[in-house]
Amino acid sequence: MREVAFIKQNKAKWIDFENAISESKIKNPDVLSSQYINVINDLAYAQTFYPKSYVVEYLNQISAKGFQKIQSTKQHGKNRIFLFWKTEVPLLAYEYRKFIYAAFFIFSFFTFIGVISATNNANFVRSILGDNYVNQTIENIEAGDPVAVYKSGSNWGSFIGITINNLRVGLLAFILGVFGGLGTIYILFKNCIMLGSFQYFFYEKGVLWESVRGIWIHGAMEIFAIVIEAAAGLILGASILFPATYSRYTSFKRGAKVGIKILISTFPFTFLAGFLEGFVTRYSNSMPNVLSVGIIIITLFVISYYYLIYPFYVNRSYIKNLQKNV
Repeated sequence: MREVAFIKQNKAKWIDFENAISESKIKNPDVLSSQYINVINDLAYAQTFYPKSYVVEYLNQISAKGFQKIQSTKQHGKNRIFLFWKTEVPLLAYEYRKFIYAAFFIFSFFTFIGVISATNNANFVRSILGDNYVNQTIENIEAGDPVAVYKSGSNWGSFIGITINNLRVGLLAFILGVFGGLGTIYILFKNCIMLGSFQYFFYEKGVLWESVRGIWIHGAMEIFAIVIEAAAGLILGASILFPATYSRYTSFKRGAKVGIKILISTFPFTFLAGFLEGFVTRYSNSMPNVLSVGIIIITLFVISYYYLIYPFYVNRSYIKNLQKNV
């Protein structure tokens, strides 16, 4: 059978299966199991006759989702929270990895613009950060403590205030994705320009290293989480602009559901970043370099591994499980 005919013959049941597994609750487990068996049979057929076709990747994806859905219904409620972070989010991160890569590209590009703008315009940093903030930072640098701004206020007060602000930025990055992703890009633009110009400012004053080993103790997870939240916003925007075979409303619901799950997955990292900023960053000047650099490397590795590396292992494991059932 030609590939086009194969797709045309089975497309409707694949879409029905996708719709079934996208629902919050399984209405009929027996029907879903039957659909799942049909899909993995089609996957086996496609792997045999169209091994290099996109349809194999597509069937792999919906089969993995179906397997995950069926398995999750067998778990007790207590385990679902654990499975959410252990398997569901990593599988979503794998499936939508191109949006994560796009968010990182946009982040890097806008941060570079911030650096270049600050390099070529002496007043740019002041226009972005404000005179009061810049003047205060200059005073701190002259006093020998470039990151003294992070030592103001109490530990708990700083932790709570910073965490709430970071959650607000993440929510905005996601919610504004409803405007075709443009709102999300604006949030990235605003924050990345600030980050790039801010870091160049420290470089210009000759205290880049001091700022890095202080700010990035909490910044590694904080900034990374914002980028992932922006990826969730881009997913939401793409679901509206590119509904594929779904109605625009159905596509939007699917995109919102996926985006919310990815957004929620960043909250533990945002809380940890707030904790580090409130309780650890303020002591960066008094701690040895090996400790501050160690914290930065560990936090960056943990969040990078979870969103960029671990999803490949989880997906590979699911594909192996699927193949056992074919």
